[in-house]
Amino acid sequence: QLQLVESGGGLVQPGGSLRLSCAASGFTLDHYAITWFRQAPGKEREAVSCISGADGSTIYAGSVQGRFTISRVNAKNTVYLQMNSLQPEDTAVYYCAANLYYCSSNVASIRYAYRGQGTQVTVSS
Repeated sequence: QLQLVESGGGLVQPGGSLRLSCAASGFTLDHYAITWFRQAPGKEREAVSCISGADGSTIYAGSVQGRFTISRVNAKNTVYLQMNSLQPEDTAVYYCAANLYYCSSNVASIRYAYRGQGTQVTVSS
């Protein structure tokens, strides 16, 4: 079965850290750009970060710049999102999506080949 599976979510206190994983099953991630999205109840989907499948370049939303780091280990067929200095406003379901090669800031224009089910991140004291 071709799918993306996220893991690593949970409950963390403000200021804490989590590392999310996006693992591919049934296909190779090597040439895919992976975008991490998040969606909180009542809010629109937000593209948090993307890593290119062509050259490994990355982009970040302004809301997470300097706090989140996206990376990939192709040998493990996995993309990670390291999240530091988490705040309550980071609370959301986080999911990853794959498209060939390139990231784009215009995510609405991209047809994603695969998308995971998501993992819940809750930041609360």
